[in-house]
Amino acid sequence: MSKVPVSFEWLSGCSGCEMSTVDLHDRLLEVLDEIELVRIPILMDEKDYPKAALGIVTGALRTDHDVHAAHEMRKSCDKILAFGVCAVYGGPQGAAYAHGQGELEEAVFKKNPTTRTNFIPDQGVPKILPEGVRPIDSEIEVDLYLPGCPPHPYYIAQAIRSVVSGKVPEFGAHNVCFHCRRSMQHSEVVALRRSHDGPVAGDTCFMSQGILCMGSVTLDRCLAPCPQHGTACTGCAGPSEHVILEPQRDIRTEIAERMSRMTRIKRDDIIREIEKRSKTYYAYAMASPVFRKKPTFLLRRWIEQGEP
Repeated sequence: MSKVPVSFEWLSGCSGCEMSTVDLHDRLLEVLDEIELVRIPILMDEKDYPKAALGIVTGALRTDHDVHAAHEMRKSCDKILAFGVCAVYGGPQGAAYAHGQGELEEAVFKKNPTTRTNFIPDQGVPKILPEGVRPIDSEIEVDLYLPGCPPHPYYIAQAIRSVVSGKVPEFGAHNVCFHCRRSMQHSEVVALRRSHDGPVAGDTCFMSQGILCMGSVTLDRCLAPCPQHGTACTGCAGPSEHVILEPQRDIRTEIAERMSRMTRIKRDDIIREIEKRSKTYYAYAMASPVFRKKPTFLLRRWIEQGEP
């Protein structure tokens, strides 16, 4: 059987998704028996865009070069996989949505003590998109989505093999709590706290302990390693399916509803805390229309009223 040609493109991102592909370890050898990598910037110097059955695009649209590269991938590949939370939702650099372009340029180039350029480069560099960071499906048609920061190798292998075999991957639409072994319990906790404020019970849900955890509103593409090793979920795979599909649902109200029922913390206090630190709790998908088009998403107002 001939191998299936696969092409990678790396837009505005950190290369973490490419590194997670290497984390397939021995399974990577099995995958390479079925595919041929015709382009992957992190490993080979291929300037052109060879024809491929599958194009795997990582990173978000941030510059005019990203837009050009996305279109070249779409033209040269039969199917496009948006790989990682940046490609799917805009990712952490989507925080640009919360600021004006001039403000960002001032902070990065003119007021940054590590660069000290005192000017904004505009020669020989890609132009920043005036509308800010965008997920790739705002520009090109996407056939498959695999969010995560990065996705777990288990899901990566499934995604690639599903395209090779022509079968639908068995990802499931469950949230991070599905694989978390902590148990939700009613408690007498009356105030929010952070995990570094004191001891954390190893077998009890973070929310039962008064610690904000995004697991119940985050799609599982990680197998829940963070909560199982003592760290509350930060939402790196983006919103869960019910938050995406229902316009009246939002992560802050969903979490507040659950947490206020498990503890004695007031619902409004939980909502205010999430709004106050909205750039943290919406960090991975604030650039996406999934949130921007929700009438309840007032990020810029929350930032003005909350912490920097």
